[in-house]
Amino acid sequence: MYWFKNTIIYRLTKELDWSDAVLQNNLAQNEYHPCSQSDLSKFGWAKPLRDADLLYFFNGKQLLLVAHKEDKILPNHVIKQELDERIRQLEEKENRKLKKTEKQALKDDVVAMLLPRAFSKHQQTAIWINTETNLIYVNAASYKRAEDVLALLRKSLGSLPVVPLAFANEPSIVMTDWLVKQKIPSFFTALEEGELKAADNQGIIRYKNQPLESEEMLSHLQSGKFVTKLLLDWEDHLSFVLNDDGTLKRLKFADNIREKNDDILQEDVAQRFDADFILMTGELAKLTEHLLDEFGGEKQRL
Repeated sequence: MYWFKNTIIYRLTKELDWSDAVLQNNLAQNEYHPCSQSDLSKFGWAKPLRDADLLYFFNGKQLLLVAHKEDKILPNHVIKQELDERIRQLEEKENRKLKKTEKQALKDDVVAMLLPRAFSKHQQTAIWINTETNLIYVNAASYKRAEDVLALLRKSLGSLPVVPLAFANEPSIVMTDWLVKQKIPSFFTALEEGELKAADNQGIIRYKNQPLESEEMLSHLQSGKFVTKLLLDWEDHLSFVLNDDGTLKRLKFADNIREKNDDILQEDVAQRFDADFILMTGELAKLTEHLLDEFGGEKQRL
């Protein structure tokens, strides 16, 4: 199962058709296939459930997609070493300096020659779409990776009107207020790790194993610094770093949560996958509700 380790949440601004036949047909147009000897990279949809026929996994209103990216690893220094040697030999043979276009042609030949011997780097990115709430969760730590996957989904569907989920109240202001007033919501426990930043972004303080009620911490907060990252525990269900842009990093589901489906035999892969998926999405959906309540709901867009 793809237990999310990070998540960037997006709001789908229009209803889309997620029916089985339409979805499978759309995804199949951009299905992942391994790189051939001449390919530098491939990016497409993979089957979330091993040995299944479908490029998606649906349970109730919850949809899971997995994007697979393969990149051939050709270190620049390897290309340069071979290219420099070829340029040297040709320039000596013809007793002249090669033109820029000629060097580029040689480089293309070098890459084509090296590709069949290159190693591949594989990366999978899971997307959970809550079709009931129209929220999309991408298991990515960076917006670049998330946007790449959403671009693939947009290409597959023809349209994907989404915007990052934004809270009505700025998370940095709310988190700062929590620590200054020592009034953290009852369903959260603030752990001793995070980041503070000056209003002018000139000063950044990263702390770990630092008591939040210490004089040093309070001094920083009272001098005008804002909390931009805060490690939180949510009711012993999971811990995560809440960032000031609303993203959740370093998600770690508690053992008591991950072990809930241990009574299902490991050999029953499909049933365990299904149970774990519903368990994970249920937890993250509840956490999202808590965050929206605490941060004043969603920001109204013009």
